[in-house]
Amino acid sequence: MATNYDVKADVYSKPLCAPKGTANTRRPNNTAFKQQRLPAWKPILTASTMMPSFFIVGLIFIPIGIGILVTSNNIQETEIDYTGTEASSPCNKCLSPVVTPCICTINFTLKEAFKGNVYMYYGLSNFYQNHRHYVKSRDDSQLSGNTKALLNPSRECEPYRRNEDKPIAPCGAIANSVFNDTLELFWIANESDPTPIPIPLKKKGIVWWTDKNVKFRNPPGKGSLEERFNGTTKPPSWHKPVYMLDSEDDNNGFINEDFIVWMRTAALPTFRKLYRRIDRKNDSQPTLPAGQYYLNITYNYPVHSFHGRKRMVLSTISWMGGKNSFLGIAYITVGSISFLLGVAISSLYCLRALLSYISFSTWRPRMPLKRS
Repeated sequence: MATNYDVKADVYSKPLCAPKGTANTRRPNNTAFKQQRLPAWKPILTASTMMPSFFIVGLIFIPIGIGILVTSNNIQETEIDYTGTEASSPCNKCLSPVVTPCICTINFTLKEAFKGNVYMYYGLSNFYQNHRHYVKSRDDSQLSGNTKALLNPSRECEPYRRNEDKPIAPCGAIANSVFNDTLELFWIANESDPTPIPIPLKKKGIVWWTDKNVKFRNPPGKGSLEERFNGTTKPPSWHKPVYMLDSEDDNNGFINEDFIVWMRTAALPTFRKLYRRIDRKNDSQPTLPAGQYYLNITYNYPVHSFHGRKRMVLSTISWMGGKNSFLGIAYITVGSISFLLGVAISSLYCLRALLSYISFSTWRPRMPLKRS
């Protein structure tokens, strides 16, 4: 036999203290929150409430996915691999460590003109910037211009903390492995006159404002930048010290934009980073006309030792960023699955209702037998 159970009577009937007079600290306070007496909304999931939800999600996600996919496909992009591992590659000669510095040239053709601002990227493959020890091998205090950290870097930078009994600036494995290839782009306007026209590449405006003005700062002082870095030495893999990265003061030292771009580590082993900008001059002419181009490369960065690859990417952008079809495909896939689930649930619901109606309409009650 079932009995009624009163929760409030049970809570208030028990003593608040143990028999010896000590408080029972393991009992939760008698509040609505701790005793789980707060009001709650518990939706009842039925076919009539779930079917519209599936259809609404499908009708919203599919158009969004189509729009993103169309926008991504309209972005113009070309990619040039210049690793040089193939014998036919013009950069194959640069794999030899004897040839330093090595300059190679790759010709390519743009079939369509690039309109709008064009962005030049360098890309690396099989380079794991997401390794835990690699990511930690830096001193953010030193990079922010702290004088004490400049002369006494963090131990996280080991084994690139000190060299020749001098502190390394900037210290760490990330800074030591900075990308140092030089890329130049030329356009051959007239095939009869093969004189190349250099494409102006802007090296400023390729980093976040917070990185350039907050996270990365040069050491304070009134002297020259070389004097402010006095007592430090360059990383072992660098060809020149940090105060000689650029001739312009607002792009030299720790605030050099190429250096800042490299210090923002990538999450995947195949990545690309912004190298230069090609701004559109006027609306009447394309930024990069269709035709013959050649890429002049000063080959400094070795990648064949870890089976990596290097590439140069020219791309336009849109409101959603660079070319990326994955997001559009993901929206279309989720929307299609949701819509199909809505159709399947609706079909089963209608079929069950139809079978119930047929079963009810064909049912006849059994009549009682008449006595003779």
